[in-house]
Amino acid sequence: MQNRPGAVPKAALVGDRGFTRFSFVVALLLLTSLTFLVATKTTRVFAEPADHENVTTSRHSLNPTGAQAGVPALLGHTARTSPLDLEVGGDLAGLPANSTRYITREELLALPQVSFTVTGDANFAGPTQISGVSLEELARQLSTSPSSELIVALCGDQYRGNFPPTYTAAHHPVLVLKIGGQPPSGWPKAAEGQNLDMSPYLISHPNFTPSFKILAHDDEQQNPWGVVRIEFRDEATVFGAIAPRGPEAHDPQVQAGYGIARQNCFRCHNMGAEGGTKAGRPWPVLSAWATAQPNYFASYIHNPRSKNPNAQMPSFPAYDDATIRALIAYFQTFTAGEKP
Repeated sequence: MQNRPGAVPKAALVGDRGFTRFSFVVALLLLTSLTFLVATKTTRVFAEPADHENVTTSRHSLNPTGAQAGVPALLGHTARTSPLDLEVGGDLAGLPANSTRYITREELLALPQVSFTVTGDANFAGPTQISGVSLEELARQLSTSPSSELIVALCGDQYRGNFPPTYTAAHHPVLVLKIGGQPPSGWPKAAEGQNLDMSPYLISHPNFTPSFKILAHDDEQQNPWGVVRIEFRDEATVFGAIAPRGPEAHDPQVQAGYGIARQNCFRCHNMGAEGGTKAGRPWPVLSAWATAQPNYFASYIHNPRSKNPNAQMPSFPAYDDATIRALIAYFQTFTAGEKP
């Protein structure tokens, strides 16, 4: 039987099909082998322990736990890793208001350091070599508004040191990291006695010269020890809690008392959530004393232990009558509206 013109002989057709099937099988085997090799290589790349761990460590060092875009690397720790971590809060750069973060001692030591011999600091018996990071540097690194924030140092005993921008600019306070070249474990005990530790942090100054005087009150060093937290706050909000009230609020004598109380009394006495709570006597109690017992109030300021042998408040014998009257007039503004 003749083949039709253009037709492929049957034998040839069968041979071509066999070749085609053979080629397909070979190609499939090659593709399978290549896929296996690629998969094996990919698995090795991601399973290579040394390289992968190095990359991970590098990324973690640049972005600590909790780091976010726009947030300083120092603010990456959302949980405490050591008792020596510094807790920071308030208006922190790149974070919602009133956030809290933790900075390790090692990270603080990596910041620009200030070293000097301090004299005139009541925390030390004599000239002492100390070093640390300035509060101004901390504000630059961490604060939303570094040049205008009130810096508040909170201590373990509920004492608070307040550092307004004018004070910080005038006196350049330093968060102390080393005393005599020693870490906190080698620091001397607090000068107040009772074998108290000054760690984990304290604040001192390279050189302190009073920058203002209100009656008998000179601008006073703020040297809190046992500092566990630093806050960056709006000055008007914090001090607004103790701003004088009522029709006498702008009286010069009242304003003088307010200026003294801001720097002195506010460290240990509170008004609501603002101020220290170490004394356990909030602003309304001081106001009640000043209003109902002004002589007792004056005596307590001059010599607290004459009224309470267990008082921890320091004496202020240099406060003259005009200074005491200014404080009394100021504190009375908080109860003046309650008088019949």
